[in-house]
Amino acid sequence: MENNMFKLTKKLQTIGFAMVAIGLLALAYGFIAGLGGDRIIANLHLNGFYFMSLGLIGMFFVAVHAIAESGWQVSMQRVGEAMSYFIPVGGIIMLLVFLFGGMHHLFEWTDEAHLDRILLGKVAYLNQPFFYIRFAVFFAGWILLAWMIRKTSRELDINGDKKYFNKLRKYSAFYVVFLAITSVISSWDWLMSIDAHWFSTLYGWYVFSSMLVTGFSVIVIFTFVLKKMGYMQHVNDEHIHDMAKYMFGLSIFWAYLWFSQYMLIWYANIPEETIYFYERLKYFDTIFYMNLIVNFAIPFLLLMTRNSKRVFWVVVPVAVIIFIGHWIDLYQLIMPGAVGHEAAGIGFLEIGLTIGFIGLFMLVTFYGLSKAPLVPKNHPFYEESLHYHTNY
Repeated sequence: MENNMFKLTKKLQTIGFAMVAIGLLALAYGFIAGLGGDRIIANLHLNGFYFMSLGLIGMFFVAVHAIAESGWQVSMQRVGEAMSYFIPVGGIIMLLVFLFGGMHHLFEWTDEAHLDRILLGKVAYLNQPFFYIRFAVFFAGWILLAWMIRKTSRELDINGDKKYFNKLRKYSAFYVVFLAITSVISSWDWLMSIDAHWFSTLYGWYVFSSMLVTGFSVIVIFTFVLKKMGYMQHVNDEHIHDMAKYMFGLSIFWAYLWFSQYMLIWYANIPEETIYFYERLKYFDTIFYMNLIVNFAIPFLLLMTRNSKRVFWVVVPVAVIIFIGHWIDLYQLIMPGAVGHEAAGIGFLEIGLTIGFIGLFMLVTFYGLSKAPLVPKNHPFYEESLHYHTNY
């Protein structure tokens, strides 16, 4: 019989803490090597946002399928629930970055003595008191709703009472609607306002699509790791096939939004708009084009056929590539405006700090996995998930 409870072993903890230590070493290196406060703060902000967003999407995976009364994903939903444990951790990291000087390093609109006409016109929204109020509302809602969904999911697993399933659907609906609104607004606050003179009405959905495909890819990676450890043997090729379809389709959707934003700005050729892409094409051209290849071309080509979507040894490497690729995407969203082309780079600070965040995210997620049975046997759709089969 399959082991239904995950155990966070000493070996896993050692690996996780070793990766965190690498991150701290990279951070110390950034200060000792004099890489500059802008670059250090920007990297902390990048990783804080990136891994926090994985937690949001982990819970979104659970919530959106609960609303739809979908059955196939029940076998994997514990992974999404566990990923959501990182939401408050990411929030604390981001808040500390903002409070200890990060606001002035990241956002030019915080320098109230040197605001020009455009920034003065945005003061009603881009001001620090309102910024922190929005920050508090976002995280309070995300953390509370994620906790309520996890709690209800466990209650449902204990006794299988349908009333808990109905509560799960209700809380999931609140979460999906709240996330749909706040993920867009938060991307304006934490990413787009780094280049405060520029704006795009498509930006929020572009960022969300990036979060979505990355989060689903990370669920696949964790599922694979758990299976190699002897857990979650109930997850089979049918489930991986559907996750790969998500990865394939969302990669195309991300590319569609990327092209739509770029094409309209290129076609209009308005200097106030084109400067955003001009700087990235001139000074970050390698990152710019790599972004398209890694996040669109590779997933599109490797996951095109039905058979490739059903093979772990194809799907998992693509998931890892997507994870790296959308880190690169976020890098080119943040670094040109926050650091500038002269000071930006990808070295030990960037790689080491990201490894540290990966280790921290692993530890938190594995901790979450240890708090509930990996197999939700009393879920009303568990049997459907267990015997799931797809022909497409």
